[in-house]
Amino acid sequence: MRIWVARPEPGAARTAARLRDRGHRPLVAPVLVSRPTGTRLPEGPFAGLLLTSGNGLDALDAAAVARLAGTAVFAVGARTAEAATRAGLGPVRAGAGDAAALARLVAEALPPGARLLHLAGAERKAEPAATLVRAGYDVQVEIVYAAEPVAVLPPPVAAALGGTESPLDAALHYSRRSAATALVLAGDAGLAEPFGSIRHYCLSEDVAVPLAAAGIPIHFVPRRPREDDLLAGLD
Repeated sequence: MRIWVARPEPGAARTAARLRDRGHRPLVAPVLVSRPTGTRLPEGPFAGLLLTSGNGLDALDAAAVARLAGTAVFAVGARTAEAATRAGLGPVRAGAGDAAALARLVAEALPPGARLLHLAGAERKAEPAATLVRAGYDVQVEIVYAAEPVAVLPPPVAAALGGTESPLDAALHYSRRSAATALVLAGDAGLAEPFGSIRHYCLSEDVAVPLAAAGIPIHFVPRRPREDDLLAGLD
């Protein structure tokens, strides 16, 4: 299948490589661009570092990473955990892929009152910080990156949906905001109908919300919000 990968880099390139290994033809065309905010990290020490996305790590310079060396890392999933390990952080614990599981992971390892640093994006959700604060943890949230939408539908996608290039069979959606942005951009380009007719694979039910609200059929949502499970749905 020819599959549109709309997630931001650097995740889009990794996903594309995995799709090629499965025999698919990825079209990498992010609708969001992640940029560091330049926020200076607060003084430590911290008992734990919360990572709900690998973008949080990508936004840090070498000096900031060095300051966090030796801090226990609680990563939302395996991919983010691997990124933290490659950066030299740790010890690293990996959650099951969602915010609720990440909060449980922290509760199993650290006592209430522990000071935590959450490296978050500008469009962050309330969890897992809200649950951890209610449980008595001291959570400091720092916005270290912002995902900004592109101005127009990426030209290769517009050409594929418009029929002037090899057509798309499917799209992969990794976040609610990315899915919503893709929907709006397709509509603005006058390509809402062909966009709605391709297969849409969403990482979770939450990701699928804007598409479903627009009446677009969702082809597949994995039971667990993990990329391995999402890509398995392509089979």
